[in-house]
Amino acid sequence: MADCMQEWPEPIVRVQALAESGLSAIPRCYIKPPCDRPVAPPAAAAQEEKKELSDVSIPVIDLGELLADRGAVGLGDVTEAVAAACREWGFFQVVNHGVRPELMRAAREAWRGFFRRPLAEKQSYANSPRTYEGYGSRLGVQKGAVLDWGDYFFLHLTPEAAKSPAKFWPANPGNCKYEAHLQRAFGGAACGATLRANYYPRCPQPDLTLGLSAHSDPGVLTVLLADEHVRGLQVRSGAGEWVTLQPVRDAFIVNVGDQVQILSNSQYKSVEHRVIVNAKEERISLALFYNPKGDIPISPAPELVMATAADDRLALYPPMTFDEYRLYIRKKGAKGKAQIEALKGQASPEN
Repeated sequence: MADCMQEWPEPIVRVQALAESGLSAIPRCYIKPPCDRPVAPPAAAAQEEKKELSDVSIPVIDLGELLADRGAVGLGDVTEAVAAACREWGFFQVVNHGVRPELMRAAREAWRGFFRRPLAEKQSYANSPRTYEGYGSRLGVQKGAVLDWGDYFFLHLTPEAAKSPAKFWPANPGNCKYEAHLQRAFGGAACGATLRANYYPRCPQPDLTLGLSAHSDPGVLTVLLADEHVRGLQVRSGAGEWVTLQPVRDAFIVNVGDQVQILSNSQYKSVEHRVIVNAKEERISLALFYNPKGDIPISPAPELVMATAADDRLALYPPMTFDEYRLYIRKKGAKGKAQIEALKGQASPEN
């Protein structure tokens, strides 16, 4: 990340402060181009026709048998269910995963508590574009970019050498720091894990903006703890339609990232998703990102590639480290699947 900017290109304005100021119209810098705005609510006559599309529950996978150690049969069933969900959706939900519902709710409320602290206190954790650690309100560093309607708090959890130092962990509420147990629970000394707590304030014009622009996740895997009461996550379906997901109670939402698409030579595809906001309620979510070790070149697995004339068996992506790969989003912010699509077909025949 050495060539990333040290400071943001423009003064940072906290979206939460804007929302709480009582403004009736959002500033121009948050207004998305018409093609990127949320679809207007359907007319009453078409409501029933659109209901199925706009209220989708992605595949739900029960991990209970797997955790109960039912042997190869249970493992095979779960593995196939996950594989099918990744092929068909790129997203799935897991239930009976072993994390206590009380802990899930406490984690959400801890971070909700942080975002409700005084602005001056939160500002002491303000981040920079170099690492993103701390309290932030934008992703890319392009001057004059159209911004998203949301604030966040970003932390590195693993590996130990990259873990965010104590100064970046909020002092209040104190139980925010307890989430460090995720590092121990999920293990992996070489791989990376980061946490992003997302806060989407109420918005007076939700039809003109997004809480988070359309993107696919650059890493390996994302585990999302969604808001328990307020929906907002939308996924682009295979037909190109944006569908709003309905989280299952006490479930985690899981989606594959770009590195899985690269490693699987596009057999599993990362999926574009975005976040919408609303005028009545704030929304919070916690995203845990699993990433490869930053300096290891990632390319399609050799066993999935054959040096033949069949295009679907040739390596589709050139080797690239995650440190190199994520510079794109660090500089430009969320841009759909532009990065991975641009790389497709650039691998040399020997790769």
